[in-house]
Amino acid sequence: MGLVRNWRTRSRRLGWRAALCCIFLVSIAAVPSASKEIVGRDPRVLILYPYDERIAATTAAGEAVRTRLLDATKGRIDLFSEFLDLSRFPESEHVGRMAGYLSAKYADRRPDVVIALGEESARFISANRKNLADGARIIVAGFSRSTAEEMGLPSDVVGAFSEFHIVKTAEMARGLQPAARHLFIIGGSSKFDRSWLATARADLAAFSKDYQTTYLEGLAIDEFIRRAAEFPSDSIVLALTIFKDRDGRNFIPREAVKQISETASAPIYGPYLTYVDYGVVGGSVVTFESLGKTVADLALDAIAGKPVSSRESPQTYVADARQLQRWGLSQKNLPLGTNQMFREPTFWEQYWLATVTALAVIMAQGTVIFGLLVERRRRRAAETNSRHRLLQVVHLNQSATAGALSASIAHELNQPLGAIRSNAEAAAVILRSERPDLKLIEQILVDIQDDDQRAHDVISRIRGLLKKRGEIDWQEFDLNDVTMSAIRILHGEAERRGVVVSSNHAPRELPILADRVHVQQVILNLATNAMDAMLDVVTTERRLMLETALTRESKVELSISDTGSGIPDEQLASVFEPFYTTKPSGTGLGLSIARAIVETYGGKIWAANRPEGGAVFRIVLPLARSG
Repeated sequence: MGLVRNWRTRSRRLGWRAALCCIFLVSIAAVPSASKEIVGRDPRVLILYPYDERIAATTAAGEAVRTRLLDATKGRIDLFSEFLDLSRFPESEHVGRMAGYLSAKYADRRPDVVIALGEESARFISANRKNLADGARIIVAGFSRSTAEEMGLPSDVVGAFSEFHIVKTAEMARGLQPAARHLFIIGGSSKFDRSWLATARADLAAFSKDYQTTYLEGLAIDEFIRRAAEFPSDSIVLALTIFKDRDGRNFIPREAVKQISETASAPIYGPYLTYVDYGVVGGSVVTFESLGKTVADLALDAIAGKPVSSRESPQTYVADARQLQRWGLSQKNLPLGTNQMFREPTFWEQYWLATVTALAVIMAQGTVIFGLLVERRRRRAAETNSRHRLLQVVHLNQSATAGALSASIAHELNQPLGAIRSNAEAAAVILRSERPDLKLIEQILVDIQDDDQRAHDVISRIRGLLKKRGEIDWQEFDLNDVTMSAIRILHGEAERRGVVVSSNHAPRELPILADRVHVQQVILNLATNAMDAMLDVVTTERRLMLETALTRESKVELSISDTGSGIPDEQLASVFEPFYTTKPSGTGLGLSIARAIVETYGGKIWAANRPEGGAVFRIVLPLARSG
């Protein structure tokens, strides 16, 4: 089976890669021989092609050899190519003229190695070796060992052999179609076609026993096409070669196979790489790469003067992914290591690096986000715990403030209660008179109601001061109102100490968002500290001033100033520290608690000395709303 004919079946895209299965190096030398190493010049290699340059199979095989030789020698080699065109001009006259022409052409540049691709090229160089390449090593490729033996090539001719194992292609088909019950083998009418069919009958004898087997041969191309359209769906179809049909029409086998596969009703398989992309599912083939490497390695060893002997060109399984999809065949049933051609890469194959990177980034982000969420939860828990502790401390401070003000509170409460008692006694006396003055009694009752309301207000302020809270009571209120409420609570204590309390309020509302009782507690803490700071001041100079204002930054400001001795400059930065105090009986917590409350509501607090004497504490809080 000549490589010449096999190569005609190569695919247009691959340039006959399927027919390469036929391209095999032949050598019948039983004993390895050596060549004389070439020195002083670049080696010369002549590649003989059996057909013209239009036959893709032999051309592609030759290019694979040339590429390998140029790469291995880094370009230090003289490569020559000749197309014998023995398919269209097989006559002995043409062969003789071609031999004479090439002998004269290479008279001064005798090749060191001749590579004959195909059976016709091998016969040509064997017959004309003495005149064309006397002394050159001959390497052949493109047919089997048995064909080489039939040709009777000289004993020193070497090659790379590769047998066409049609059974391997058939086994591949059985793996893809385990339910198949019919087997069809297609072959043409040329001498080579008939030889291939005879070989297939012998090789497939055992395999075909499991199927209803039919050999389609000796038909016209139209009959092949018609019969293929009638194949049962559970059929395996093996296409060999069709160089010529019954009507004598010549074909490139791959083109004939393409016409048949277009209307076929069952999958078609073939032993040539060139059939892929021409309608076949696949088969066991020789690739151009493996053939080129085998032939080129033999040539390189011959050039280097090393012993050379015949070698096997390995086969491999190939499949057309498009045909697998067309016939619904699972790629999982392909033989291990099958090369899937025309397969669209999966998303993972195309973008695995980007996918892995993206997943790594997402995982890193997820880890960071998870960490942040855990940290946020911990922070919230800490904030809640801190807030609860603040509420507890504030409540204790409120209780302490209520205790400190208890005397003045009792005094303030006794006033309305005493007035109520006096009015009640006066009303009783009037009622016991002969002619009670009802209008006077009515006025006394109004006074009793007013005094009762005063007592109620005092008690309400104390209840608010002592009420324990589990959460902050956020509300919007006017800072001016809270300041006035604190002044009323302090009124009795201020009178008892001889302190004159005055206020200067902003002409507009100053709405803030906070807990009203907490802000009131800050004012009480600062005011009581201010009154304590004025104990050593003469009674007539004891003045406490509370002022509210709107700052330029749209914030509210409350200042509490006194006429005491002031704060030493070196202690101004420490007065808000916990447990820092200048009073013999102080706890050092009042100002610390005041700062904690102010900062909880987004404000600031600081202390300074007044130029005219005394200290001033300033509080700045965010404005709840403008306008």
